Amino acid sequence: MSDIILTIDGIDPIELYGENNSKFLLLKKAYPEVQITSRGNQIKIKGDKNQTMSVRTKVEAMVKLLKEKHELSTQTVADLLAAEQTPDNKISPHSPGGIIVYGKNGNPIKAKTKNQKALVDCCEQNDIVFAIGPAGTGKTYTAVALAVKALKAKLVKKIILTRPAVEAGESLGFLPGDMKEKVDPYLRPLYDALDDMIPADKLAFFIQNRVIEVAPLAFMRGRTLDHAFIILDEAQNCTSLQIKMFLTRLGPSAKAIVTGDLSQIDLPGHQKSGLRRALDILAHIPGIGQLFLTDEDVVRHRLVKEVIRSYAHAEEADEAERLRKKEIREKEREQKMENRESDNEYI
Repeated sequence: MSDIILTIDGIDPIELYGENNSKFLLLKKAYPEVQITSRGNQIKIKGDKNQTMSVRTKVEAMVKLLKEKHELSTQTVADLLAAEQTPDNKISPHSPGGIIVYGKNGNPIKAKTKNQKALVDCCEQNDIVFAIGPAGTGKTYTAVALAVKALKAKLVKKIILTRPAVEAGESLGFLPGDMKEKVDPYLRPLYDALDDMIPADKLAFFIQNRVIEVAPLAFMRGRTLDHAFIILDEAQNCTSLQIKMFLTRLGPSAKAIVTGDLSQIDLPGHQKSGLRRALDILAHIPGIGQLFLTDEDVVRHRLVKEVIRSYAHAEEADEAERLRKKEIREKEREQKMENRESDNEYI
């Protein structure tokens, strides 16, 4: 057991503890096995030595941020509490758009581009966020990192990751195995992101106990998803009814990120993607944010950015050619009508 008494000087304790002790309660909630009490400018920490040292490090980081930036938001406190400490017992203070969470072995997971940082900020300000952009821009990875951060900070009780089981040229019925074995290949990108952020044994425990749930979108029907961070991935392959079904599952304490790439729609030709319609009709609602990433945000191989740009240029050229041919056809039709009218006048 260990007892630590911290004396807080040079700052207003109310700014540190938060209105109605909101920040202090977050600290206590993050360390339920440690006795943390405050009186005036002193904080007493009692418990396991490693735990008390961890609390001390977090409190000192909060004080340092407050002294340097003259403000300390509740979200920043949550970020600090979510951050895992490095082997030398230090943590990197949260900076807007910086480190989102610490992954396995203390590796920092960061927002690497301007729009990824904007996605982090957008998620802090809204309960539903649409993150739209081409492949390789880190939409899903950043969203999963934000979900893991919220879980570690105990802001949510569970993470739910889902996507429609739609792929080009394949059908669930032709894949071997039971239902889980059939759908797992479609959900592999979500598992890959989780593997980077949570140790294998802990991830297996979370999945077994449904703290983290990875499931096809069809499994969401009829449920109410509350106290959860939910990610709908590959939403461009959802119909309007599916997206509506998903969004209407959210409980009062839920948070959701919807990711998609409007240039990679794999729905059968007669079906229209519901993502574009959702972006249009929900844009005006407070609490629903939209963030558009571009090829400048690609963080995969350097050639991926060039591939995306080349396809975009080709599609623009195809569209221009389609419009040109349409214009020619319309002119030919108008010319035929004029010729017909002229012939009628002659008769």
